[in-house]
Parts: sequence; C-alpha cells; structure tokens
Amino acid sequence: MAKKHIPMAIAYDFDGTLADGNMQEHQFLPDIGMKPKAFWEEVKRLTKEHQADEVLVYMNLMLRRAAAAGVPVRREDFKARGQTIALFEGVDGWFDRITAYGKSKGVRIEHVLVSSGNAEIFAGTPIASKFSQIYASKFMFDENGVAAWPALAVNYTTKTQYLFRINKGAHDLSDNAKVNQFVEKKARPVPFENMVFIGDGSTDIPCFRLVKEQGGLSVAVFKPHTKGAKSKAEKYIADDRVHCAAPANYSEDGDLDRIIKAAIDVVAARAALSSMFDEAS
Repeated sequence: MAKKHIPMAIAYDFDGTLADGNMQEHQFLPDIGMKPKAFWEEVKRLTKEHQADEVLVYMNLMLRRAAAAGVPVRREDFKARGQTIALFEGVDGWFDRITAYGKSKGVRIEHVLVSSGNAEIFAGTPIASKFSQIYASKFMFDENGVAAWPALAVNYTTKTQYLFRINKGAHDLSDNAKVNQFVEKKARPVPFENMVFIGDGSTDIPCFRLVKEQGGLSVAVFKPHTKGAKSKAEKYIADDRVHCAAPANYSEDGDLDRIIKAAIDVVAARAALSSMFDEAS
C-alpha cells in the first residue's frame, strides 16, 4: 500500500516576491508607451476619484490604454509578455527542489499563487506549470478572444479568501458555498499549520497575519542590495505580522531555502508525533 504523504501548501505573491517590480512593467507598459510611474499615478488618481477598487482600475486602464495605442490584448498576447519577466535568483529551480525535499520527508508540497497581478501574464512565465492553483486577477475574453473586461480582481483583503480555499480544497471560484461551508479543522485538506505564505509588501499583510495566527509560517522577502528593502521587511517582524524575513534569493542553501526546508521538517515531525499519539491512545 502506497504511503500517504502529508499535505502542505506554500502560497506565493508574485510581484516583488518571485520577480522584481510589477509584472505589467516588464513588457506591457512599454508596449503601450507608458512609464510605470505615470501608469500607477493615473491608477491612484482614478481610484481616489471614483472611490474604486484599485485592482479593477488598473485592469480597466490596461485595456483602455492598449486600445488607444492599438496594442492587441488577446490571451496569447498577455502570455507572450510573461515570457520576458526576469525572475529572482534561484526561482527557476526552486519548485522542483522544494517539492523533492518535501517528498523525501513524506510531505506532499502544493505550490499556489495568490497575486493581484494578471493570471494571463503569469501564464507565460516558465514557472507557471509548477503551480497547482493560480489565484490572480484575470480578464474576461469576448468571442474573438480579446480581453473585454476584468473577470476577477484579487486585492489585498480578498487574497485571504484564497488561503481558505486552499485550506478547504474549495478551488472552484464559482462555488461560494463550499468555501464558506463549515468544515472541522481535522477534516480540511490542508491545515493552516501546514501552510506557508511568502510575500513582500503591504498588500500581503492580511495573508501574513492570517497564516501566522492560524499556526502556519509567514515569510517576508525583500530584494537584495536595495536601500530600505531589508528594514521594511524587518518592520513586519517588529509589527508581529511575519515570523521572519529573508532576501528574495531562492538558490539552494540560501536563507529562504533553509527556512522552508526547516518548515517542511516541522510539518513532518508534527505529523509523526501525532501518529504516535494516535497509536498510543
């Protein structure tokens, strides 16, 4: 009989966590002839003026500015732009290595994206296939395959919804009943104490706090060799939002690598101890 592996989920933000900056800045904004500063300033202005959701505003502005510039916004166009994104050091080999380490400890690792960025752009990155679930803002496409309207906006507070979806195995976004359904903790597919959240910024704070308070591990990452980045991440520790902070370097034997492997060890040891208690009772 095959050994049953212990479920564990590692949830990641993307922008500033797995790659530098916002994903739209790498290729999309240059294509429409806008500088990042000008684009995000307009987003902020419109958000305040209309008292709107900032994610919905930036997605709408992407489509409007692209139309004005005559830039195509089909699914394949977004995906092609994702191929240009440079990931942080070590990210390419991270997922297979961590999954293999988990397997060696009897832990089944599930990698999940929880991002306010665009799912369609992320789909073009070389790491997209490594994720079992991708929760990111996405567009609705018309009969010609052209992006017509925001279909899903993932903002800083709604991010926490997706952690509960991981926790309960409620991955169908059209099913709001299942994610709100009462499920005893011991019956949930991925307990929060078997969950890690890795993020970098203020939009990740609700996820940091939720995972930390529910017994999981919250890790703030920061861009190496960047003025003020480390102190910002360390403030999350001081504010009791995360357990630790580490450079956004995913290389083997780096700080982040050791932290996550230690977390896997803890999950495996806790499961072994629980099994011993069950056998003794």
